[in-house]
Amino acid sequence: MKNVMRVSIVLFLVFLIACQAENQESNEQEEPVEEAADTSNSTEATETNEEAVEETSETEEPAENQDQTDDVEVTQPVSEPLYKVSENWSLVPLEEGTNENVVLLTIDDAPEQYTLEMAKTLKELEAPAIFFVNGHFLETEEQKDILRQIHEMGFAIGNHTYNHQRLTEADEATQEEEIRSLSVLIEEIIGEKPEFFRAPNGANTDFATSLVEQEGMLLMNWTYGYDYFEPYMDADKLKTAMITGEGPEVDVPYSLLKPGAILLMHDREWTSAALADIVKGLREKGYEFADPSAIKLP
Repeated sequence: MKNVMRVSIVLFLVFLIACQAENQESNEQEEPVEEAADTSNSTEATETNEEAVEETSETEEPAENQDQTDDVEVTQPVSEPLYKVSENWSLVPLEEGTNENVVLLTIDDAPEQYTLEMAKTLKELEAPAIFFVNGHFLETEEQKDILRQIHEMGFAIGNHTYNHQRLTEADEATQEEEIRSLSVLIEEIIGEKPEFFRAPNGANTDFATSLVEQEGMLLMNWTYGYDYFEPYMDADKLKTAMITGEGPEVDVPYSLLKPGAILLMHDREWTSAALADIVKGLREKGYEFADPSAIKLP
């Protein structure tokens, strides 16, 4: 009987040992499966993250583009006109309360030699002006680039005829060609038609006056100017004449300077040299410089 019990106990122990071995073997086979499952989850997570990054990048692009758009300088709309040009060639306020103590700077025969230098001087002094240009000074790429530069500085560009033709000595066909061909050229260079016109020597004709109005330009002469007279082809003398308005050496012993005066100057060496002092001197006398965009057009 004891022998039977011993055998039973032995068999039972053998059975337990066998079961434990089987369980251990089973656990050892399952571990790689768990690792594979972890690797699979890691891959899915990586792909999900990559997709998220791609989606984030795609959604961020409009924001980046928006930032670029925000950086673009937007041109402000032109304000309502403040002045008109009178029959005696000066600026007159359109409404009471508008500053009368203004003068308008205009520079003819651009861009011959000193236009860019003069434009930089005025830009630094924050003094607006109209540059009246001639077509025969716009026939090279360098000259055209100068025109673009002064336009990009914010200066108004005016039509002064293509060849500086004295209109009173030309037939109507020639007058029309002189005016219209230059307006076309200016628009090709700066993308805008000129809004102001000045006849060479201030010599207008009825035909030219009518044509200029049809073209949407404002005809403009001047109140005074001295740099084309020989006695004032000197920076110091010119400075004094332009600031005082007096030109005694050309029979103008009285001052032509007044509120609204339109000042005539040219692309000349002595004018360029005197320009900064002229601007400062007129400001010291209490005058501001009218912005051409504030002038009423036809």
